[in-house]
Amino acid sequence: MVEYRVEALAKGLRILSLFTEQRPAWRVSDIAPAVGMPLPTVYRVVMTLTAEGYLDHLPNGDYRPAVRVLTLGTAALRGLDLVSAATPRLQQLAAATGETVNLAVLTGDRVLYLVRLRNSDLVTANIQVGSTLPAVHTSIGKLLLAYDTDLTVISDKSFEFNHGPNAKLSLDELRDELTKIRNDGWAMQDEELAHGLRSVAAPVRDADGTVVAGANLAVQSRDWSSQRIVRELRPLVTEACADISAILGFAA
Repeated sequence: MVEYRVEALAKGLRILSLFTEQRPAWRVSDIAPAVGMPLPTVYRVVMTLTAEGYLDHLPNGDYRPAVRVLTLGTAALRGLDLVSAATPRLQQLAAATGETVNLAVLTGDRVLYLVRLRNSDLVTANIQVGSTLPAVHTSIGKLLLAYDTDLTVISDKSFEFNHGPNAKLSLDELRDELTKIRNDGWAMQDEELAHGLRSVAAPVRDADGTVVAGANLAVQSRDWSSQRIVRELRPLVTEACADISAILGFAA
């Protein structure tokens, strides 16, 4: 079988993949060793990406993704069957509770947000569609890790990000909770991601019953005790996730 590969395009995609939330801007001189390409090659590719509107050249000499890249990413996320299936039901959940609703998937040791319906009163980081957060400190992340048979993605570095006062700081600390989450079918985050923030999450399953995503309700701890969350919000998010799973073809 003939392998169709455009090497120049592959190089451009490798360079674009370097830009992350943790490092949103790069210099050409730093890109070259990071992707293992000669500096002149990187320079030509970066100049092409800039001319085509995929990179912006900053006054300090750095480059960062331009609006055209963000547009492509948003279009891809919105085109996902999961997002299309889940959004109407999540909107109902947000309207019924008046609280922030999120849908996310696991990618490595982080959760990637696909849907975010935010209550403007919620005090938290500037999270939006496409943002990622450490899985070990979030309700959705812990939920998805509980159903993941491969925890080798979790390392000491997974726990090094800014976190709240109740965060667990190692996988050994987290293991018992992951077992409980899998047995219970839901997860809670109690000021682990940030001070004053609590959330409760439930799984979304595909037609085969595989947990492919999680959804949560995020609230301020001053308004919601842990007990009240479990009593009042957990059934709502669990029901919503069951409905989304049914739309995806899962028969409970």
